[in-house]
Amino acid sequence: MNAETLMAFFGRHPMLSMALAGLTVAIAYTEIARLFRGYKALKPAELTSLVNQGGALVVDLSAIADFEKGHIPGSRNVIPSQFDPQGKLLAGKQQSPVVLVCRNGMASADAAKKLKKAGFEQVHWLEGGTGAWDAAGLPLVKGRA
Repeated sequence: MNAETLMAFFGRHPMLSMALAGLTVAIAYTEIARLFRGYKALKPAELTSLVNQGGALVVDLSAIADFEKGHIPGSRNVIPSQFDPQGKLLAGKQQSPVVLVCRNGMASADAAKKLKKAGFEQVHWLEGGTGAWDAAGLPLVKGRA
C-alpha cells in the first residue's frame, strides 16, 4: 500500500476518512490526557504489592450493602456522596499512597480527580473495581470492616 492508494481511498470514501480521522484524534487525546492526569490506574496484583510494600490506604466507595457483600481486606468504606478529601479518614495522608476502589472502577476514578486536586501526591484507583479483584481470584471479606 502506498500514498497514492491511500489518497484514492480517501477520495472515494470521504465519510469513512472523516470517521477514521475523528477516531484517531479521540484516541490520541485520551492517551495524552491519561499521561497528565496525575493519578494511576492499578491492576489487582499492583494493588496487592502497593499495600504490602507501601502501606497504602484502600478506600472503598461502594454502597454499604455492596461493601458488606464483599470488599478488599483492610479497605475502609466511604459512601461516594460523603467522600471528602479533607475528612478525618484522609487527614494527614497527603504523602501516603491512597487507593480508591468501587464496584466497577468508575466512581473511584472520579474520586481520584478530587484527591489530586486536594493536593494528595500518591493517588491510585483500582481499574475494574472489586469485580476485577474478584476475577483475579483474590479474596473478598464479607460484612463490615
